[in-house]
Amino acid sequence: MVSDVLPCYLVCDVSLSMTDHLGEVNAGLREFRGAVHADPAAAALTRVCVVGFAAGATVLQPLRPAAELTELTASRPRTGTNFGPAFALVRETISHDVRALKAERLRVHRPVVFFTSDGRPTDPAAWPAAFAALADPDWPSRPTVVAYGLGAVDRDTLDRIGTSRVFLGQDGIRLGTALAVSVTRTERRTDRV
Repeated sequence: MVSDVLPCYLVCDVSLSMTDHLGEVNAGLREFRGAVHADPAAAALTRVCVVGFAAGATVLQPLRPAAELTELTASRPRTGTNFGPAFALVRETISHDVRALKAERLRVHRPVVFFTSDGRPTDPAAWPAAFAALADPDWPSRPTVVAYGLGAVDRDTLDRIGTSRVFLGQDGIRLGTALAVSVTRTERRTDRV
């Protein structure tokens, strides 16, 4: 029997300016994990990877079932908010994960990237090229990208990133709700990579 899988990539700004928002991010991750757990079909379908970024980017949690999603931990404060390395790492990670999932003979839905940040990029000249590669319409694994802004955000920048949707915490939309809506909306679509 062939199973479907929806890869979801949570790309979280973990820079110094996010220190005050870490609790809100973790509450959102718990809410999302609970929503997925309450829906057996979503739990079977959804896999989550967490990428953290500041000056550089790193995979904090490799792709695994959504029920195993862990919270972000407070590490030493990091400077910089470079979007470019995050987009480049996510593209590389999606490519690797899609190959691995297909090798397991799974049907892979178009991935979802849920990008969350409170600030403005500190690499304004570099990040657009990395994002263009991630969102390239000719790339078969091109993800749906949703942006979520915390605190004082640059709405114009988030609008360029959120190719599918932009949510703002200041509008009263909780991160967990925005994430659950984004994944649920995507899992109903039938496009696959």
